[in-house]
Amino acid sequence: MDKIGVWFTCPMSNYLQDEVAKRFKLIKSWEIASKTAFINHHSKSIRAIVGNGAYGADSTLIESLPYLEIISSHSSGLDQIDLVKCKERGIRVTSTPDTLTDEVADLAITLILATVRRICACDQHVRNGLWKQQDFKLTTKGSGKHVGIIGLGRIGSAIAKRIHAFGCPVSYYSRTEKLNSGYKCHPNVIELATNCEILVVACSLTESTYHIINREVIDALGPNGYLINIGRGAHVDEPELVSALVEGRLGGAGLDVFEHEPEVPDQLIGLDNVVLSPHVGTCTMETRKAMADLVVANLVAHFSNEPLLTPVV
Repeated sequence: MDKIGVWFTCPMSNYLQDEVAKRFKLIKSWEIASKTAFINHHSKSIRAIVGNGAYGADSTLIESLPYLEIISSHSSGLDQIDLVKCKERGIRVTSTPDTLTDEVADLAITLILATVRRICACDQHVRNGLWKQQDFKLTTKGSGKHVGIIGLGRIGSAIAKRIHAFGCPVSYYSRTEKLNSGYKCHPNVIELATNCEILVVACSLTESTYHIINREVIDALGPNGYLINIGRGAHVDEPELVSALVEGRLGGAGLDVFEHEPEVPDQLIGLDNVVLSPHVGTCTMETRKAMADLVVANLVAHFSNEPLLTPVV
């Protein structure tokens, strides 16, 4: 297998790179001065791509690799991979879904509690010596709040299970109704937002979910409502979110993802009712190792003519 070239779209963990290098020819695309010239010269050996949620494989890259057989994504999100082109070419695609479910769900709960109780602002209140001058202002409780979840897949279901333990009624909106979930399904996002106090975005990014959180949804959530996004930044119309927070039309937001990462609107940074996190939903040592192991296992399975562990296409 050492002659099989694996194209890495961006730097990833040293562990993942080392594990791939033990079995294949690791190609670090970011170290190549002329990618076009390199691909033209080595295209026959490049038979696999490893990407992630930010740097996947678009149609241009896929078309430039005529011998490409598999894309093993270090992510559960597939919005950065041209799946249509992969199906046309018969290119296999794998992801790392179950390895990160618990970690992302944990972060969602953390963001909910940190946002409604304004934990980051409390931290600054203490650090800046303001506690000696005055008590911190009252916040609102998290327990018992009605939580709406957009997307009741693996991650959405894990969030629902966790937040239910806080005595929070749960409802959801999804492409298909989950008949055995035990949670109320709403026919659209507007109705879901109208009937909840905390709205969590946990769906995949597709054409239909791009800017699924728009002005109408934000206004339905209202000045006492909170938005939590652990999906993708493009799920939210960011300028509309910023204006709603600045104008007080939305109570607060907990955000792990942004529309133009790593750029974050300056206005969000100055708001104490917003908790900002640098897309770290899967960023623990345990989860990243599990994800890396699954990426490698899928590559090994494919080139050993064995069934893929987590096939998407």
